[in-house]
Amino acid sequence: MQYDILIGIASTFGAGMLAQWVAWRFRLPAIVLLFSLGLIFGPGLGILHPSETMGWMFRPLVSLLVALVVFEGGMALDFRQLREAGEGVARLTMLALPINWVLGSLAAHYVAHLEWGTSMLFGAIVVVTGPTVVLPLLRSAKLQPRVAAFLRWEAIVNDPLGAILAAVVLQLMLLHVDIHADVFFTHTLPDLLGAIAVALSAGILPGYLVRYLFTRDLMPEILKTPMLISMALVIFSLCNLEMGGAGLMAVTIFGMALANLQIPGVTELRRMKESLVVLVVSVLFIMLTADLQRDVLAQLSIPIFALTVVVLFVVRPLGIFLSTLGTSMPWKEKLFVGWIAPRGIVAAAVAGEAGVSLKEAGYQSADLIMPAVFAVIAVTMILHGFSLGPIARRLKLTLSNDPAIAIMGASGWSINLASCLRKAGVPVLLVDNRSSALLPATRQDIPVLRAELLSQHGQESLEERPADYLIATTGDGIYNGMVCGHLAPTMGRQRVYQISPGVARLDFYHGLSRDARGKVLGEPAWNYTLFDTLFEQGWRFVAVEATDESASTFGNDENRLDLLVVRRDGGILIRSAEDNDKAVPQPGDNMVCMVPLEVE
Repeated sequence: MQYDILIGIASTFGAGMLAQWVAWRFRLPAIVLLFSLGLIFGPGLGILHPSETMGWMFRPLVSLLVALVVFEGGMALDFRQLREAGEGVARLTMLALPINWVLGSLAAHYVAHLEWGTSMLFGAIVVVTGPTVVLPLLRSAKLQPRVAAFLRWEAIVNDPLGAILAAVVLQLMLLHVDIHADVFFTHTLPDLLGAIAVALSAGILPGYLVRYLFTRDLMPEILKTPMLISMALVIFSLCNLEMGGAGLMAVTIFGMALANLQIPGVTELRRMKESLVVLVVSVLFIMLTADLQRDVLAQLSIPIFALTVVVLFVVRPLGIFLSTLGTSMPWKEKLFVGWIAPRGIVAAAVAGEAGVSLKEAGYQSADLIMPAVFAVIAVTMILHGFSLGPIARRLKLTLSNDPAIAIMGASGWSINLASCLRKAGVPVLLVDNRSSALLPATRQDIPVLRAELLSQHGQESLEERPADYLIATTGDGIYNGMVCGHLAPTMGRQRVYQISPGVARLDFYHGLSRDARGKVLGEPAWNYTLFDTLFEQGWRFVAVEATDESASTFGNDENRLDLLVVRRDGGILIRSAEDNDKAVPQPGDNMVCMVPLEVE
């Protein structure tokens, strides 16, 4: 038995990480691969049955892992940033959730013929479009900022609030009391309100405790992440003892409290928890899908299929249309947002637990919760995951699909570099926190972003206008390194560059370590002063088509500064002295170089 459990756990972890890598490498929806692996390992081949292998431990383990997912989702819901995203985004998001819940409940009752209570729970579960599914799709699709902001914030808000809504509805159903009876007001409602009060207290009060400990230096850095995770699991478990489902509410509120109490250091800790959540989501989705029994899949009927169709083509589009009435949102954006709504791990996990709980409570249609929700998850993952990009391009809601470069720091020569790249067909974004510095670029129709990239708001603004590479070009080498180090975990350490701190050899540099800065752009001697001086002397950036002769001298010509290569197929090679493999252009590629004006 122990051997089987170890083999199953090892296989699940390995398959989950392999699926995540394949999805990243080939720009595929990771959730689709995880879902497919679960179906193959479980109902397909019959080699993975987590509930049978682990016995009574399976459901508690799933519950704890789901608690971590919704906790991390709650930490993403900073109401200050939601306000900064715009009143329209906040209004649309807040209205869409209750509308979709009501419409989904009506569809479940009248189309699939579920009981009213089960229908309300189904509607609450399927409103959740979690960030663990949506955000990876947005990173690869490169949508226009407005559309990306709506989908992003909807997922962030829906994840914790949808989990709370599902938990409340589930508890109301488990009380199993007729809402029209007097006992509802004398016993049921007070019990429900008491459980909600306990969940609120258990979520908010520990948040203030964490702030007290962190702000008074009463907690070492190495213990902060383990402590927060442990507190989340303890809060979840204790509140579930009070009332099943209260733990889900409490841990979600705990995450929201941490995000909104302005606790120092929480932003840095979130990255580590995000990495943990990726692992948890991968394992959870494979386990939950693999645990689907063939008799559950056999319950997939015409009414459930019809319900899935109605959710996709009626409930979601109608909900978005009603929530956007009176706004300036164009019809193309309404159509697109009304279609894209992939469900993910929270819906799957809540459906699994709710189905078991409702069946034990005696609800006749409880067995249909699992197949109905998983049908919606499977269809939305496949259709939305693979159609997002093509539909967005068809509606002209995407940015260029070519690799994009973000240049941080607006100066005369960096604006010239951005202009040169744009003329060469490279999508470019110039970033600075000074409006006056960006004004000359704006006059040249160069896309700009006014933001501080060291802030969370600035990083999120950059994510809405996704760049594949970053080049930091300010005159402050330490600041350049800090920005590169801040963005490296999300963009990739091999994709962030900074101009040299100004040393003849890199081994003479005693500033930031390699892990705390970006790769040096070009040669070690190419610092800000050199670029600025050459620009004042009349040097300019040009894009020159490579020939056999010029390609052979790339990086070795003293009369030009060779920075990067734009491949004919759209790829980009940025030159750095720290690369073992040197950038080598091929005939027909564009070489971006800085040359004297008369040479141009």
